[in-house]
Amino acid sequence: METWQTFAVAAISLCVVCVCRAWMMKIKRDEKKSEEEEEEEERFVIPRGSRGWPFIGETLEFIASGYTSTPVSFMEYRKSLYGDVFRTHILGKAIVVSTDPDVSKVILQNHGNAFMPCYPKSITELLGKSSILQINGALHKRLHTLIGVFLKSAQLKDRITRDIERIVVLTLSSWMGKTCQLYVQDETKKITFEILVRVLMSIGPGDEMECIKREFEEFIKGLICLPVNLPGTRLYKSLKAKKRLLKVVDKIVEARKTAMETNGEKVPPNDAIDVLLRDSGDSHGIPLDFISGNIIEMMIPGEETVPTAMTLAVKFLVDNPVALAHMVEENMELKKRKKDSCEDYSWADYMSLLFTQNVINETLRLSNIINAVWRKALKEVKIKGYLIPKGWCVLASFSSVHMDETNYENPYEFDPWRWKKMGSAANSSIFTPFGGGQRLCPGLELSRLEISIFLHHLVTTYRLSAERDEIIYFPTVKMKRKLPITVTPLEQ
Repeated sequence: METWQTFAVAAISLCVVCVCRAWMMKIKRDEKKSEEEEEEEERFVIPRGSRGWPFIGETLEFIASGYTSTPVSFMEYRKSLYGDVFRTHILGKAIVVSTDPDVSKVILQNHGNAFMPCYPKSITELLGKSSILQINGALHKRLHTLIGVFLKSAQLKDRITRDIERIVVLTLSSWMGKTCQLYVQDETKKITFEILVRVLMSIGPGDEMECIKREFEEFIKGLICLPVNLPGTRLYKSLKAKKRLLKVVDKIVEARKTAMETNGEKVPPNDAIDVLLRDSGDSHGIPLDFISGNIIEMMIPGEETVPTAMTLAVKFLVDNPVALAHMVEENMELKKRKKDSCEDYSWADYMSLLFTQNVINETLRLSNIINAVWRKALKEVKIKGYLIPKGWCVLASFSSVHMDETNYENPYEFDPWRWKKMGSAANSSIFTPFGGGQRLCPGLELSRLEISIFLHHLVTTYRLSAERDEIIYFPTVKMKRKLPITVTPLEQ
């Protein structure tokens, strides 16, 4: 009996010891885990920075830098003080700015829907809540995919190549015999707007085109302005212009919808309205009242980004005679080859002009027409040691990356030859002129084609002489004097 009691006491003691040991080990593990979590939190910090003055923040400094030859100086100065990712307050918003390509890549990729679009109030007011720039999730993905597939379709590529050639050649031929100066910025806008309206709505030259262009020019002036909607203000005038523009586009969409219901869908889509209307019949497709507003928004590249890229490419080439001569030589070879074979140009022909593509890359990098994207954190995000709290706005600065000497040697020099050495950099996180991730511009290939065709026919038709002009970077990138040039036909 005593033996049994002794055994029981020993067993109970052993159990107590084991339980106590397990409990102590758990406490130690919890303490270690807590320490690790504290260390983890310490490793991720909210970016440093300054909020600037009450209400206006650092907006005045930001705008002032846009009127200098180095607009990226605003970002570079704060980067030197606070690091590659920092806080500031501009255009009415407290934001985190990323000048780090790896951080910006995470923001653009937007895995797990961590970010949503977040833009200055003037843009959100003008474009509206259903804008492709602001919507998020499945609807944005569907719209982006539909337009992207259409713009890359073989049928469109063949047709649009011929259309762009015709418009470019017609515009350039109108310069023949003119002794006065031409303004490249105005001439390129005529070309690109007509092309884009044709792709979006199948509208050619005429009163309807002129009406759309007139109202659109008034509308787009308010994209970057004070967000005050009172009679006489810029925002008020732009909103009124958009209302008139919507009436015009609504009529076109309604007429096309009626024709589609009458004739059915027997032929491939001819333009963006056709693509969106066909999808609007699906219960999970694009809402019908969503179409007109987004067609208007898709006109923006035709009025701003593409003609600006064309204009700046001409400026950079004229300022660099060696690059211009190399460009002429490459394009003359293609022109001679097509003339000898009696074949039409194709999309692939223009894309095969390697030096021309390098000129386009360098123009896009150096000009930074789209200098950044704005996002808002939908949840707490940890990136590369930084903590971005939920609800904070984030700006991924493309221009800071493009003008960083750690990414590009002599970044302020126009050097198309750098792209031959850089190779795959054109598809990397250090080169993002068209954005990236889920919101990569679906029209990037079409934009390159337009610029390529324009430059090809320009340098194989005329000898160029340009006056000195300066680039203005705020509110949008443009030439101060619209780049005046004098052209002389090569035949002379």
